[in-house]
Amino acid sequence: MADRLAALMAHFPVSARVFNAGALCGINTVDSDGAHGQLHLVRDGTVEVAYGRSSLRIERPSLLLFPRPLAHRFATDAERGADMVCAHLAFDGGAANPIASALPEVVCLPLEDVGGAEPVLALLFEEAFEQRCGRVALVERLFEVVMIQILRQLMESGEVTGGMLSGLSHPRLRNALVAMHEAPATPWTLEELAGVAGMSRSVFATTFRETVGITPGHYLQGWRVRLAQKALRRGRPLKTIAAEVGYGSEAALSRAFKAQSGQSPREWKGRLPVAAHA
Repeated sequence: MADRLAALMAHFPVSARVFNAGALCGINTVDSDGAHGQLHLVRDGTVEVAYGRSSLRIERPSLLLFPRPLAHRFATDAERGADMVCAHLAFDGGAANPIASALPEVVCLPLEDVGGAEPVLALLFEEAFEQRCGRVALVERLFEVVMIQILRQLMESGEVTGGMLSGLSHPRLRNALVAMHEAPATPWTLEELAGVAGMSRSVFATTFRETVGITPGHYLQGWRVRLAQKALRRGRPLKTIAAEVGYGSEAALSRAFKAQSGQSPREWKGRLPVAAHA
């Protein structure tokens, strides 16, 4: 079976930066900086979490994932608190990152429900609460491992409905999605993608739209444009990018880019922060 996450994580990785390792007592607020998500691991204690107009209560060891910027507040016992390890998440590509955009607003899972995560979490908590050389760097890498395990869990459990992750959960559609992810420059036709999925053309088109929410052609265009945006951030010339992502000319890529983002490549790049051009 094709690796559903390989191309995604290779093109759009996630990095973590720890900002808390220890007991949180009383009221604590995590403000939105407009750029980062957060992953919180609750090892022990009861936590009330409020975000927007919603709230939830955590009473057993759990993870709480905010994949996109969203202010939230924790309320714990003022004296006992809750043992937590928290990290900011930077999804490569920001708002264009297909993983961050495909996830629900909030993911809350008991730690015991995340398949295969027990040894990783045990090491993460051990390192986070000890004063060892290199512990921060190690914990941050382990957070990235946990993110992969979360994605795997969501896909294998079928808990995400609609969007890319839902398509990657489908036993047949996922083959077509992986093919597009791994070979974006291939001039894929609907018939070819249906063949990769082992489905008839009409059934594939209908199932894809019902499961993912858009047509295969629109999905492929979006994936190609995301890759183009990533390359533009790195200062690559548009002509080279066009060939790499499956367009025969700069003009063809520019048309697809504007249809997808509402801006030309030049306009889009001109609005990037100065640091993003480096």
